Formats: sequence, C-alpha cells, structure tokens
Amino acid sequence: MQFDSDTPLFFDGAFGTYYFSITGDEEPCELANLKNADAVLNIHREYIAAGVQAIKTNTFGANPVLLPERDELRRVLSAGWSVAQQAVFGTDVRVFADIGGNDSDSAPDDYCAVAEEFLSLGAKNFLFETLPAYETLEPALELIKRQSPDAFIIVSFAVSQDGYSKRGLSYKKLLSAASQNPNVDATGINCVCGPSHMLELIRTAGRLDKPLSAMPNAGYPSSLNGRMIFEDNADYYAQRLADMYLAGASILGGCCGSTPEHIRRGIAAVKQVIGQPLLSEIGKDTGREPAPEQKSRAAAFSRKMICVELDPPLDADCSYVLTAAAQLKTAGVNLLTVADSPLSRTRADSIMVAARIRREVDIEVMPHLCCRDRNRIALKGCLLGAAFEQIHHVLAITGDPLEVQRRREGVFNFNSFDLISFIDSLNTDVLSDKPFLIAGALNVNAAKFSVELDRARKKLDCGAKLLLTQPIFSEAAAENYLKAKQELPCSILAGILPVAGYKNALFLTNEVSGIEIPEAVIESLRDQPPEEAARISVEYSMSIVRKVYAAADGFYIMTPLRKTNIVCGLIEQIRRLEE
Repeated sequence: MQFDSDTPLFFDGAFGTYYFSITGDEEPCELANLKNADAVLNIHREYIAAGVQAIKTNTFGANPVLLPERDELRRVLSAGWSVAQQAVFGTDVRVFADIGGNDSDSAPDDYCAVAEEFLSLGAKNFLFETLPAYETLEPALELIKRQSPDAFIIVSFAVSQDGYSKRGLSYKKLLSAASQNPNVDATGINCVCGPSHMLELIRTAGRLDKPLSAMPNAGYPSSLNGRMIFEDNADYYAQRLADMYLAGASILGGCCGSTPEHIRRGIAAVKQVIGQPLLSEIGKDTGREPAPEQKSRAAAFSRKMICVELDPPLDADCSYVLTAAAQLKTAGVNLLTVADSPLSRTRADSIMVAARIRREVDIEVMPHLCCRDRNRIALKGCLLGAAFEQIHHVLAITGDPLEVQRRREGVFNFNSFDLISFIDSLNTDVLSDKPFLIAGALNVNAAKFSVELDRARKKLDCGAKLLLTQPIFSEAAAENYLKAKQELPCSILAGILPVAGYKNALFLTNEVSGIEIPEAVIESLRDQPPEEAARISVEYSMSIVRKVYAAADGFYIMTPLRKTNIVCGLIEQIRRLEE
C-alpha cells in the first residue's frame, strides 16, 4: 500500500458501541460476523458512505483469549474478513485486518495466531490497536513482513489522559519504539482518551519517523440504567479531528462512541483545513530535556554503602521508627529503606513514614513501593507525593501476595517490571526535575538462578539502576551473589538479615518463602539469652559478609523484630573490615 503522509487517510469509527446502539445485542460484536452478518455489512457500508478510505474488520476482540476454540476463532475471523470485502466491493476503500490489544501472558503467540489467519485470507493491511505495550507485538510484526513484505502495518496504543498505558508505559516511548521498527509503517494512539485530551497528546508527542494515527473516543461515557452511553457531539468531535490533523496526525478515525455521523463531519472539517500550515509546535517536545541517566548512589561513597530496612509501625505510633533511624544514622548508615506492609500485613504507609524520617532525622530514605492493591492512578499519586517530600530513591517490588482466603480481594494492575518502567517513564516526564533512582529486588535464593538473572536483566532494561538482594544465608546464595556481580552491569547490595533469636530463626526458615537458615545456626541460638543470641547472630552474619565483601557494592541489612542494637553491632563490624 502506498501512503502519502501529506494527504490524510480517513478510517471508520467505532464498531462495537455503534453495533450495540443499533441492535441492543450484548454479546461480543465479533460473534455477529457469524450470527448477524447483515448488520455488520450495513455498518461497514454506513462508514463507507460517510467518506472513509479504510475500514476495519469487525475482529477487534477475536483472539484466543475471547475464543479459545481455534475453529470458532477461524470462522469469526474469516467471516469478518469476508463481510468487509463484500462491503468495499466496487470501491477504492481499503480493508484493514483489525487486531485488538492483548495483555495476557500468551499475547505474543496470540497476535501471531490471528495475524497468520488473516495472512491466509489474503490480508495486506493490518491495524494493531488499543495496545497496552509494544514488545509483545514484535514477533507478529516480523511474521507479517516475512510472509507479506508489502503489507502496511499500523500500530496504535491505548493511553490515558496523562499519556500512560495500563501497563504504565509512556506513550512517547511506545510511539518511538514502534516508529523505529522497520516492520511498522505508521503508529499512533486510539481509545481511552476523548478528543481534547488526545489532541494534547498529539501536540506533545515529539518527532516521529513514521506517519501518526489518531483515533479518539467520542468523549467520556456516562451511565444510564447501568449502561455506558456517549453524548452526541459530532460537530465538536469533527473540529478536534481537524485540530489533530494540523497537529501532525495524518491517519484519522474514531474509536468508542464515534458513529458514521462523527466521521462524516470529521472528514468535512479536516478537508476544510487541508493546505493550512501545520502548528508551529508540531514535532517539538515539551521543551524539557530527558533526565540524565541515574547512577547508583553507591558510587558516591568511598566506603561500602550500608542500607538498612525498617518496618513501619502496625499502629499510629512512629516513635520507635524515628528513634531507630537516629541510632542507625549515628552508626554510619547511608540510606534507610522503609518496607511496604511485608507479608501483606497492613502497616503505616511506607512513603509517609519515609518522608517523616527524612524530615526529622535528615537521612536519605528509600521507601518500598509494591504493586499490590494499587492501580496505576494510585501509584502515580504515591510517587508524586514522594517527590514533594524530596525522596529520590524507590524500591519497586510486586509485593507479597495476600493469604489464600483474601486473595480475590487483591489488586495487581502491575508487576515489578511494569512498575519500574512506569517510574522510569515518569522520570523523563513529570518527574524530570526530581527523578527517582529506581531499585529492584534480586532473589539470590532462587532455585533456578539463571532465570532470576534474566529477570534482573529485564529490570535493568526497564530502568532499574540498583539491585537489593534477598537475605543471604547459605553458601549457594553467596555464590549466586558473586555470580550476579560478574554478570549484571549495576550496583548490587548484598542482603543480610541477622536473626533476633531462636524463635525468630525458626519462623523465618519455616514460614517465610525463600529463606533457609542452616540448621546448625538455628540450634546455636536455642536457649540463649538475648545478649548471646545477638552475638551469635552478628557473628554468623559477618561470616556471610566476608564471603562477598570484596565484590560487594554495599550491604542491605534488614532489622529483625526492632532489634536495632543487633544491626548497629553488625554495622560496627563491617566498618572495622574497611579499616
């Protein structure tokens, strides 16, 4: 397909919402390809009559997730393709195979499966739309271009008003990544946003090497009798499409709530402004330079960096945390981390506690931020609040799962990779003046450490600059730490957890996943008074420290059961090694 980016290409609008408004059919509209083909055909023809140059097949949600039976999936795709071809017969309108976004673990394979079906039907034009991420699409893009080098592929992402996908990825990064792929012919954004917000995103998208597509929703829906409806705003919508054209979008269409009338008026409005000079800000960024790459603060210390973890209180009394923070600062700690409700037991908010420590004790802090029970909106709010408090470090983790009987209550919109990418995107956008140093976790106790190393590399690719390990107790864990230091290009703090005593050791090794304390160490603590237990604990922890000391960038010490004295004793021993 030849495409002149100086001449707009007009697509149709929404199918699903328009189909429902006509038929009242609440089943997935893709099934109408088999059950109500006449209605599908008529909708295509209405959009063609409105003046579009391209229509999408009614197959947005037709994938192995919605239709796990492969034969049914084939029939839905084939019927959708056939009806669209029938609709354009005798016209110059192009048919695009429409493949909707997929956020499942099987997304790469699913995209390929649907693309292969369309290729077998003779498809030459493809629209991947409402995408939450980019990497999972790459195998399908390569597959299409390998089998059909002349295919024209548009890749379009769904982002919210602030420019982030539901995976927490910045639309600028997504558009840039897609634009740089030689298998992509055009890229853009669609859905979620109404026309005004999408216009602002288009204006600030920055320069791209490929044509830009914009397909906004008609607006933001309201609820009527339990159903979502869109206001009739075709004239307003049309003017915003014209503004998007002037802002640099050369492929224009509609998404949820838009109708043939929205598109008809939109085409007329755009044609009225063709020939006008594009806006002066087209292709320019917001004016802020990207944040410089953040390096681990560990390099700023001539001695080994020591980071200590404190648990927030279970009640409203913060006195212990503040007292302990002051003691640890005196002992020579460089950074305090504040856990985020470990073991899913509700504690005071980690960012609020970290902020108070920073204000009252004047020491650098790193709150843990876990994905559990926070969606993207809440996570961004937390990070903005931390930035207000001059917090510059954050440890991004998935978070301990809820206990089995409460698991259905849990909210996990992100995993740790997504959260790291989200924070890294914010660092180049709204937090460019106050970027976070992002830390991630490294499990040196993983049964398959090669897999854990791959996960760590992915975290670094997502934007992490520092890794903190799980507690090292065994020879194998120490060897894994040393292996990680050889293979990973970042600073890594070795995790050390001095146990508080015999009962604490039993609990940790029997009830906390991933911790295995040697039996000899546990037995050495049996029936020992607190002072002797502390000595044994520090002595064993120092044996671990010595094994990794030469390679270690520093140490991440976890405070056991408020036993700050044990941690201070361990820090003293570590500092003696340096002397």
